[in-house]
Amino acid sequence: MSINALSYIGVNSDKIEDWQDFATKNLGMQKTDYSKKSLFFRMDDQKQRFTISGEPGDKLAFLGWEVEEKSDLQKYAKRLEDNGIDVFIGDKNLADMRFVDELIYFDDPVGNRIELVYRPHIDNSPFVPGRPISGFKTDVCGLGHAVLHVSNVDMLIPFYRDILDFKISDYSFDPISLCFFHVNGRHHSFALIGSGQQGFHHFMVEYKNLDDVGQGYDLLQYNHKNGIAYTLGRHTNDYMTSFYAHTPSGFFIENGWGGRIIDPTTWVPHETNEGPSFWGHERLYLPDDERLKFRKKRIETAQQGKRSPMIIDCPWLYQNIQ
Repeated sequence: MSINALSYIGVNSDKIEDWQDFATKNLGMQKTDYSKKSLFFRMDDQKQRFTISGEPGDKLAFLGWEVEEKSDLQKYAKRLEDNGIDVFIGDKNLADMRFVDELIYFDDPVGNRIELVYRPHIDNSPFVPGRPISGFKTDVCGLGHAVLHVSNVDMLIPFYRDILDFKISDYSFDPISLCFFHVNGRHHSFALIGSGQQGFHHFMVEYKNLDDVGQGYDLLQYNHKNGIAYTLGRHTNDYMTSFYAHTPSGFFIENGWGGRIIDPTTWVPHETNEGPSFWGHERLYLPDDERLKFRKKRIETAQQGKRSPMIIDCPWLYQNIQ
């Protein structure tokens, strides 16, 4: 049994107009008209990738993870219950709302709602982006990745690694505790950041074209004063070139390109000690003393000449890059 992709994300927010504008004009998602009370967005041929509930709160509502086989739902339910986790079977109304055949749901040890789903529904009509982009890199890699604030990374690792079968990609301790997990060839689909807080840190969408990231960077600065949370930069572990934006709900969204593809069958977990970024990713939202810790680490990395290996443009891997 296995979980093989991040299928969808749901957020509680009543900032409907702000989110509609942000997700379409800045991110390039397609708004669909499934409901007048909630917002549903497409990123590809899947009917639903991102949902805004219309309810107040501005927080993560749920993470939907796709399982490989229908029987996996029962197998995970038993394992979760054997470990003292209450599991609920989604009824037909909930399955229809999520556009999946079947699902179960439960909370992780700190209260984040997790949904395991079987067979997300496909929309046969073409994906029409909210702004001109070449598309999102989803397919077998799923929506992207999601990152949670936690007070203690070590406390949650056993739940995601041992019960949900997430595989550790890498981890780091300086300048902050981080642990990254993969469920497919994307370097990480999930991560925990030991910030001492609780809640949603960010989620990432990956574009097929670097220019879509750069143009989104310009558009966000033009349309939203102080819209940039992290400047353009490149990560050390997944080689993603990206920037982070403030969302209407307060958490961040990473807009990326060129993420690392790994072979899960041979991958060996390891510590990443170069810091989070080779260059850039200046954290504009932090006070100066906090920003300095990350900046010092980047300067050390630059002085040591650390960089990613050359990425080969492989047609069968990257497919329709334009």
